[in-house]
Amino acid sequence: MSLLLPDSGLLFWMVLAFGIVFLVLAKYGFPVITKMVEGRKTYIDQSLEVAKEANAQLARLKQESEEIVANAHKEQGRIMREAMHQRDQLIVQAQQQAKAAAQKELDEVKERISQEKEEAIRSIRRQVAVLSVDIAEKIIRKNLDDEREQMDMIDRMLDEALVTLKQNR
Repeated sequence: MSLLLPDSGLLFWMVLAFGIVFLVLAKYGFPVITKMVEGRKTYIDQSLEVAKEANAQLARLKQESEEIVANAHKEQGRIMREAMHQRDQLIVQAQQQAKAAAQKELDEVKERISQEKEEAIRSIRRQVAVLSVDIAEKIIRKNLDDEREQMDMIDRMLDEALVTLKQNR
């Protein structure tokens, strides 16, 4: 017997054992294995389907988030425009109030200047009147020694008073 060629009895028993094992496996093992392989295939298919749905949902969520960000940017722009508009209104309003306050202050200053001017004119008129009376008194004392001079002076004063009255009318 050679080591490379098996004996015919051994070969018979090996074929018989292989056939029995094959039949047992074909009857009980292969259906279980194929069932497990089919179940695994179904599980993988379902997982792929869920992954596709998850990718689609992720894409939809990404698009929604981009829309939300775009809307947020639009809202931010609107709020900024609104804030700038309100700022401009406040500036205009403050300028108007400042102009009104300045005009009021200017009117008050003009009124005070006018009052002070009138008071100064009255004061000057009083001083001029006092000086005039003093000068007239001195002139009259000097010139009224003579009765004729007195009458001339009275006539002149009456004429001047009449001219002044006519001019004031």
